[in-house]
Amino acid sequence: MNQMTKQSKNKKVVVLGGGTGNFTMLTGLKRHPLDISVIVSMVDTGGSTGVLRDELGVLPPGDIRQCLVALSRSDEVMRELMNYRFASGNLKGHNFGNLFLSALEKSTGSFDKAIEVASEILRIDGRVIPATLEDVQLVAYLEDGKVVRGEHTIEYQDLKNLKKIVIEPGIKANPKAVKAILDADVVVISPGDFYQSIIPNLLVRGIPEAITKSKAKTIFMCNLMTKAVHTDGYSVADFTRRIEFYMKGRVDFVIYNNKKPSTKLITRYAKKGERPVKVGKDLPKSKFIGGDLVSKKIAKQTKGDLLKRNFIRHDSEKVAKIIVSLL
Repeated sequence: MNQMTKQSKNKKVVVLGGGTGNFTMLTGLKRHPLDISVIVSMVDTGGSTGVLRDELGVLPPGDIRQCLVALSRSDEVMRELMNYRFASGNLKGHNFGNLFLSALEKSTGSFDKAIEVASEILRIDGRVIPATLEDVQLVAYLEDGKVVRGEHTIEYQDLKNLKKIVIEPGIKANPKAVKAILDADVVVISPGDFYQSIIPNLLVRGIPEAITKSKAKTIFMCNLMTKAVHTDGYSVADFTRRIEFYMKGRVDFVIYNNKKPSTKLITRYAKKGERPVKVGKDLPKSKFIGGDLVSKKIAKQTKGDLLKRNFIRHDSEKVAKIIVSLL
């Protein structure tokens, strides 16, 4: 056992975020001897998740399902089943894992219990914790007086004149999420859709306060790409300042990519108005840690998926090694 592994063994790591950012973080971290908890944003209203919320009145299962699969020790067939998406018929666009979790919520009478049962079935290493167990919506208030409700609707809204973004109704955090943060050695804020996946966790009353109160080191994994009409022109420092604003405190470390993706992929993103996050100048090396962090594997769109997905993603193992080294 090398020195890095000895130092990291049994360290409690909390990953905070939503979507594919959490999946990437967990895929790398689970290969190390860590005690992992992941806190998941609960504002998703897009795709299969959005339909299930509207039609069944359930809590959003999509991001929870991705985290369960990422931490699962089940065989590959079971993991693929949980991610299987129907490409035709009345179930077109729906994900089997989302249907499974929603059915468990209905049959057990509790989303929390549904996650417990799914965790046992999938034999996960770690804990998957909803940021809240209440039915909430993400709401953006713009300077011109316009109010935009719903995470999926906000995705297409120009936020250059954003006045404030909140969760309604204003609710307290899941007590399990607060406890996990207070007990943690490290809190990792994962990359993802900035105003749709990352920030919503920090809008839940009790979570920023727990991070500030906790003795855990805080690590922010900065996005690889900007998002059109949301984070146009943002640099690493800009992302960090916004995270610290909503966190109501300072992060200890920021990990960022300093290697450009391929020209082909950059061109593909540029057509949508999205570009690599600018590194900027004079980032203090004591806090900002750069590296070649882009995965060489290009993510593919799953057949039947109705949502736009990111093709450029972090290399999960490289990212995990940096986080473990900071322990």
